[in-house]
Amino acid sequence: MTRRQSTIVLLTGNGLCNNPRAAKSAWGLARAGYRVKVLGAWLDPGVKARDLALQAEQPFEFVPAIDLTASDAVHRLMRRASGKAAQLAYDFGGWESPHQLGMGVTPLLAAARRHPADLYVAHSEPGLYVARTLLGDGRRVGVDMEDWFSEDLLPEARRHRPLRLLRSLEGDLLRRGACSFCPSDAMADALAETYGCRRPMVIYNAFPWSDRDGLDNTAADRVDRSLPSLYWFSQTLGPGRGIEDLLAALPLMRGACEIHLRGAGAPGFAEWIAARLPGAWRHRLFLHDPVDNAALLPRIAEHDIGFAGELTYCRNKVLTVSNKILHYLLGGLAVLASDTEGQREVARQAPGAVQLYRAGDPSDLACQLDALLTSPARRESMRRAALRAARDVFCWERQEARLLAAMMGTSGAGTPVTHVA
Repeated sequence: MTRRQSTIVLLTGNGLCNNPRAAKSAWGLARAGYRVKVLGAWLDPGVKARDLALQAEQPFEFVPAIDLTASDAVHRLMRRASGKAAQLAYDFGGWESPHQLGMGVTPLLAAARRHPADLYVAHSEPGLYVARTLLGDGRRVGVDMEDWFSEDLLPEARRHRPLRLLRSLEGDLLRRGACSFCPSDAMADALAETYGCRRPMVIYNAFPWSDRDGLDNTAADRVDRSLPSLYWFSQTLGPGRGIEDLLAALPLMRGACEIHLRGAGAPGFAEWIAARLPGAWRHRLFLHDPVDNAALLPRIAEHDIGFAGELTYCRNKVLTVSNKILHYLLGGLAVLASDTEGQREVARQAPGAVQLYRAGDPSDLACQLDALLTSPARRESMRRAALRAARDVFCWERQEARLLAAMMGTSGAGTPVTHVA
């Protein structure tokens, strides 16, 4: 008998810095003794640079299945043309194609076949296609439904999506895969009912409690410390991300605060927000560029209220628990959140930390926000409750333990070291 280290491959088709859930999973599995590889892609020089800066620290291997930053102009053009052709075929003929899921689908599949593993886990839409293909090859696969992919995005975007293909991929992997995960109890119940599969294990999109050791206690964002400060962040600043309720509530409010929004502005965002922002608030709203992952929690923690105004235009938004609300708890902020199913789930497990308002109701949001702004004692009580909830429930140390327990019980992955003849 010889001893062989079990190998787990995570399929993302993305840059590592843009997929924190896969990165955290890879870290935890590697620390537990598994040999871990993350198969992703570099489509942007900035993402590649950030990933390279992370590589010296990580105990796992990141393999870019495709690196467009190192390709010549003709190769990049051909890659993009292939995806465009697939999209046109769908828009005009209804023909669905895996190439609609991302230009890295084919290289990701080729890379997965070059890297034998005891278990492959899909973390993205390209990963779904690759995992099902590997399942047909006789490989053992699983799926992490980071989002409910076939039930995501605004209605206009959904009209251009290969929804039948996505549902087929999701159903096959959830029913036939060796393991499955998702980010909320609400989504786990809905997936089980929709696909007739076993209930996925819930792994919340939490972050390590130990990240609080890096708090710098500085105020890089705030301008007037005499005013309470409300914070919102996302990768992209734009419509359809929950800011609409907040802007509509401002004319109805009696209280005052600073509002800080962080993210990369979508095209036309400055004009979009200027058209909706009341004049009295123009000197109290601040836009900030994205920051590196290491600086994200310190910038959150300098504020008082974290705003999680998730909208209800798709089932994914209604059911998921985003990393945003959990990051607010870790930062010790009072949380003001729309009453989606996923956020009600967090509020139940974080008593006293989350104030809910009716999604899509600016008047209710204005009322709830005014109540917070006029009561420093209430904000402080909510902030203490937020830290308790983050420490006791919603931190990655708790979630990682659940992930490792699931992997230990997954046939084929088993313990980190497998005995083979």
